[in-house]
Amino acid sequence: MRIGITGHTNLTDVGAELIYRALVQHLRSRDDGELIGVTCLADGADQLFARAVREVGGVYEVVLPAPDYRRVVPIERRRDFDALLAGARKILPTGEARSGPAAYVAANRIMLGRVEELIAVWDGLEHGDPGGTADVVTRARAADLPMTVIWPAGAERA
Repeated sequence: MRIGITGHTNLTDVGAELIYRALVQHLRSRDDGELIGVTCLADGADQLFARAVREVGGVYEVVLPAPDYRRVVPIERRRDFDALLAGARKILPTGEARSGPAAYVAANRIMLGRVEELIAVWDGLEHGDPGGTADVVTRARAADLPMTVIWPAGAERA
């Protein structure tokens, strides 16, 4: 089973804990063999997803938006990013030279093309930037990709 992730980067600590537990629960319910997660490893939901995949015994691939992507990760989260990147089964480049909207759109397009299901850690707000959570949800819906939205009661964006 190949499952992808899109989700908000700016989660509160309480929200992150609630979302992590919900991700683990959902992944346990979907694991009917080898679970492969596909993530862009953005701060927030993507990194929680990678940890949850690992917790349930799966592996994950990282679609890296651009070679300089690490610089957009908050300084205090780079150690976590580095550890998760090092734990990836595979790292897939987008071909984009620099991080930014074009790289994020490309990364999400690749991720969506590699999965059988999408998890959206999403508060349901329809606005957003290209390559952001709402944009990815729209693209997944247009492609009729099965999707589960995870936004447990008490989850908040920072």
